[in-house]
Amino acid sequence: MLTTTWRRLGATAALALLGAAPALAAPTLRYVLSMPAPQTHYFEVEMQLSGFSGRSTDVKMPVWAPGSYLVREFAKNVEGFTAQAGGKELAVDKLNKNTWRITHAGQKDFTVRYRVYANELSVRTSFVDASHGYLNGTSVFMYPEGQKQLPAQVEVRPFEGWKEVSTSLKPAAQAGPSFTFLSSNYDELADSPIEIGNHKVLSFDVNGTPHRIAMYGQANVDEQRLTADFKRVCESAQKVVGQNPLDRYLFIIHNLERGGGGLEHLFSTTLEISRNAYNTPVGYEGILGLAAHEYFHLWNVKRIRPIALGPFDYDRENYTHMLWLSEGGTEYFSNLIVQRAGFQKPQQYLDQLATGITRVENTPGNKVQSAAEASWDAWIKYYRPNENSPNATISYYDKGEVIGAVLDLMVINATKGQKSLDDVMRYLYDQYYKKAGRGFTDEEYQDAVAKVAGRRFDEFFRQSVYGTKRLDYEGALGYAGLRLVTAAGQDASLGATVSTTSGKPVVSSVLRDGSAWQGGLNVSDEILAVDGLRPPTDIAQSLAARPVGSPVRLLVLRDGQTRELTVPLLAGTAARYRIEMTPDASPEQLTVRRKWLQLAQ
Repeated sequence: MLTTTWRRLGATAALALLGAAPALAAPTLRYVLSMPAPQTHYFEVEMQLSGFSGRSTDVKMPVWAPGSYLVREFAKNVEGFTAQAGGKELAVDKLNKNTWRITHAGQKDFTVRYRVYANELSVRTSFVDASHGYLNGTSVFMYPEGQKQLPAQVEVRPFEGWKEVSTSLKPAAQAGPSFTFLSSNYDELADSPIEIGNHKVLSFDVNGTPHRIAMYGQANVDEQRLTADFKRVCESAQKVVGQNPLDRYLFIIHNLERGGGGLEHLFSTTLEISRNAYNTPVGYEGILGLAAHEYFHLWNVKRIRPIALGPFDYDRENYTHMLWLSEGGTEYFSNLIVQRAGFQKPQQYLDQLATGITRVENTPGNKVQSAAEASWDAWIKYYRPNENSPNATISYYDKGEVIGAVLDLMVINATKGQKSLDDVMRYLYDQYYKKAGRGFTDEEYQDAVAKVAGRRFDEFFRQSVYGTKRLDYEGALGYAGLRLVTAAGQDASLGATVSTTSGKPVVSSVLRDGSAWQGGLNVSDEILAVDGLRPPTDIAQSLAARPVGSPVRLLVLRDGQTRELTVPLLAGTAARYRIEMTPDASPEQLTVRRKWLQLAQ
């Protein structure tokens, strides 16, 4: 009987017979972004919420931007927060630093308006002035608490005379001077930066996928060369995992006086590049390396990710031990990608890797903080360095890169040249991103390496990733018939950096266990005299010529008072490394080398 009635009357009528109300329409969300006076550095945001039942709704502003692991308190830039329904003001209460509660009992449709002061031009923040606007969603767009899954429309109303809006969000429509885009959820909106102005747009295809470059700022750029070289980089990057997750991609490039790095996003990236970098071979290669790094994040971090990095909690720190892989591993692969794309010869790549080893091994903090600890403490240490940071911390970028090289050679050697870390990335992509739809744990990453290599490397991870044991560079490079050559420092060294501040020599850092450390020289000491004489122009160079073990008398000014110190001059501990190809490599070693550097037989 129920079935017959249901078919005859339809679902809504049948529900009425049962005393049930019809299903409520899902809430909808729409943003309107404008910048009517860009010279004042303000974005204006209108947030239209429809179908929100209940007595109140909380809206939130993130406190951090994914990919940049520091709580930045974006709500500090919000002003003039109001809410209206039917032309009437609604009650608004600020609950905490980044949450506003709107009371709208009986009103399912209401509008929130606020301004955002945007005067920090970086890849992780937002900026608008008379020349252009740029924003990251986390620092401009709020979201209804508990409703991050809602799709949204985003209408961008550029300032008068601005004709271009570039974003990886999919376009909905364009009506007059406005541009409208769609986001499938808040995570996509937060992860899709927007460039607004009159910038140049370049384009190219990679394996059938359209790529664009939004170029803001003046620079002496060979556009044809740049697009061709970016295409080669992207093609090389796509070969690592062998599966393309894209249907579009956007590079936003800010050409500035000084470069500031990059930040990855789901279908885009923002790069800050020195406008003079295009004019030198080293600078241009650095641009390609930065593009390769951020582009490879499409796989490593955005899809192949530690389990803590998504879905994001925008209210607080999201901790993981795996940034050495997510960032340092990406740096490792990006350097290989540039080499594989033909922009470097194999020896140039080896020289670059040797520079990385030199950087890691000359950092005293490498013996204090593990790569896993550096990842976990990024929120309080990496992004908040001080004068003692080199003594107490290690960069998870630098350490992760050299871990990647050593681990890759271990995998290639264990499989006799059949497998590499490329295969580990492919396994993670298939197993966790595509099949499980989630990130992986620390243990699951080690399991993936073991599955590809056919053996476990638990001691390696325990001692050199989660511990501070020196990486066995010599053993790993030896698998490929390569030799690590060390040139250790022998000259006397002060063990401190002395910078010129207002024309005065002032200590800016002191290295652990060096001469200055043992002699009691402090950061911020002004050096007044060396052995009773006015300090030489280059104190470090002058002292390097002295015999190791000889004392030096320093007169310093500290807190307005003079102090006399006697510092024992010790030999410098800094070493410089280089990697050489051995002429008598065995066939097995050559197999590993060819697999690693993708060399022809």
